[in-house]
Amino acid sequence: MALVALWQIYQGHRSPGAFLTVKVGQGDLRAVISATGTVEPEEVIDVGAQVAGKIVAFGQDKDGQPVDYGSLVEVGTVLAQIDDALYAAEAAQARAGLQHAKSDLQSVRANLKQLKAKLVQARLEWQRAQKLGPSDALSQSDFDAARSAFEVALANYDVGQAAIAKAEDAVALAAATLRRADQNLSYCTIKSPVKGVIIDRRVNIGQTVVASLSAPSLFLLAKDLKRLQIWASVNEADIGNIHPGQPVTFTVDAYPGVVFTGEVRKVRYNATMTQNVVTYIVEVTTDNPDGKLLPYLTANVKFLVCERRGVLKVPNAALRWKPKMEQVREQFRADLIKAHQHGKSARKGNPGRGVLWVPEGSLVKPLPVQIGITDGSQTEIQGEGLTEGLSVVVGLKAQGSEKSDQSGSPFAPKLLKGKGH
Repeated sequence: MALVALWQIYQGHRSPGAFLTVKVGQGDLRAVISATGTVEPEEVIDVGAQVAGKIVAFGQDKDGQPVDYGSLVEVGTVLAQIDDALYAAEAAQARAGLQHAKSDLQSVRANLKQLKAKLVQARLEWQRAQKLGPSDALSQSDFDAARSAFEVALANYDVGQAAIAKAEDAVALAAATLRRADQNLSYCTIKSPVKGVIIDRRVNIGQTVVASLSAPSLFLLAKDLKRLQIWASVNEADIGNIHPGQPVTFTVDAYPGVVFTGEVRKVRYNATMTQNVVTYIVEVTTDNPDGKLLPYLTANVKFLVCERRGVLKVPNAALRWKPKMEQVREQFRADLIKAHQHGKSARKGNPGRGVLWVPEGSLVKPLPVQIGITDGSQTEIQGEGLTEGLSVVVGLKAQGSEKSDQSGSPFAPKLLKGKGH
C-alpha cells in the first residue's frame, strides 16, 4: 500500500505538465462537403461519318489552319473530306437514270397521243356503222370490224394511260435515287454542326472509316468552353445536404492556390455502387471567361452547407478527448460518465452536446458545451463559462517529452552506466 501511495504522489507531481492544451478561438466557420469531380464541357457533340471511305483532307479553322486539336470552328466549317469517287459515280449514274426515266415518260406521252387519235377515228367509224347498221350499204362483217376496232382502240388508250402512270412512277423513283446519291455524296464532306472548339480529333489523313451499324466518331466538339460543368461524385451520406443553387468552391492541381467558384445545377438520380458504397453524380456549373479551366481536369470540390461568422471554436480533438477517472477532480467524476454518453463530435450542420475539459491544477474539470457546425478540423461551441482564450485539453504530452531519468516507474531498477558510455 505504501508503494501505491508513493506512486500516486509521483504521478501527481508530474501531472501538471502532462496535458496538451489549446485556447478557445473566435472566427468564421464553414461547414462543407468535400468531393472529387471532373471538369466537363456543358455540351459535347460527337461528330461521326455516315459513309465509308478514306480521309483525304482536313478542313480549315477560323485562322486558316488545318483542323486539329483546339481549333475554333463555326457552323458549317469543313472538318474533313472523305474520298467521294464512288459516291460521285453513283450520283452521276442516278442522274443519268433520272434523265432516262424522263425520256421514257415523254415517249409514253407521245404514244398516248397517237392512241388517242386512233381512238377518236375508231369511235367515228363505229358511230357511222351504228347509223347504217347491217344492210346493203354495210355488210355484217364490216359492222363487226368497226365495233371491234373501236373497242381495241379504247383498250389501247387505257393501256397508254397506265404506261403514263408507270413512267411517272419511274421518274419519281429515279429522282429519289438521285437525291439519295447526292445526299451520300454530301456526307463525304464532314461539317461542324455547331460553333465551338475541337476537343479531340480521332482520325488521320489516309485512314479509312467504315460506317456500317453505327457511325464512327471522327471529332469531339465542345459547344462553348466559356461555361463548364463539374461532375462530382458525392457519397449517399452527404447527398441529402446537396441542393440546386448551392454555392461551391473548387480547386484544380493545374493552378495551385487558385479557388474557383460555381453552383450546383442538378443531382443525377442514376446512382452507382462500388464496393457497397453508393455515390451520386452532382452537376456543378462554373464560368470560365479567361479559358483557364480545361476539360477533364480533376477538381477538388467543396459544397458549402452552412456558414457561421464570429463564433467561438475549438479543434475537434478537444471534443474527442476523454480523461481517465483518476485525472478528473472527484466532484466531477460523475460528469465523466455523462460525457461518454453525450460527448459526441459534431456532425455537419447538426448541433449536439459535448464536453470540454479544462485543466485545473494537476487535474481537469468538465465544461459542457453546445456543439454547432464543423469544417472538419474546427467546431463551433456555445455555453456558459466559454471565453476566447480559455485553455482546454486536447491530449496528453508524449512520454518522450519528459526527462529520460523520470520515465517509467521510480521504483524500477536503473541500469548502471560504466565509464565511457
